[in-house]
Amino acid sequence: MTKQPMDKPALRARMRAERDRFVAEHGGRIVVPDWFLALLRAGLTVASYHPIGSEADPAPLANAAVAAGATLALPHVAGKKAPMRFLAWHPDDGLADGPFGLQQPTGDRPVAPDIVLTPLVAFDGARNRLGQGAGHYDRAFAEHHDALRIGVAWQVQQVDRLRPDPWDVPLHAVITEAGSIRERN
Repeated sequence: MTKQPMDKPALRARMRAERDRFVAEHGGRIVVPDWFLALLRAGLTVASYHPIGSEADPAPLANAAVAAGATLALPHVAGKKAPMRFLAWHPDDGLADGPFGLQQPTGDRPVAPDIVLTPLVAFDGARNRLGQGAGHYDRAFAEHHDALRIGVAWQVQQVDRLRPDPWDVPLHAVITEAGSIRERN
């Protein structure tokens, strides 16, 4: 029996519609789990993001990181093929419009994140992630391989199974409004 390739564009469209419907009907707020709070400390760098459309908002997680004395960073993208960098950012700093509807830092203070809060389109119980399709986070994960990778999503974005490509890197955890899925230690 031959494995059929996953129709990623169709799955992305379906899951974006599910995400849009969920937010329109229920709103939603990410719950900060105790295990995440236990990770935070001064001197840590936490990369977050500004949500686009109905993406899950990581603000509760980012606010907890700031309260613990961690430094925040946001992704900065110059174009589809350009590597994504993480730039230090403070909530009082300005943001500029970037490609793909991104809001990104205006400064140029690159940092290496210890934790990367990651948007996604879909995820599965094995913590595989389906992103937007440009590969920015996959390349960033390869560059910052020691960083803890945490997806931030709505529970309706979970699917039974994703078929990762060889370059896909699984997440260590996914946090939703309903709880979290973590790598077993």
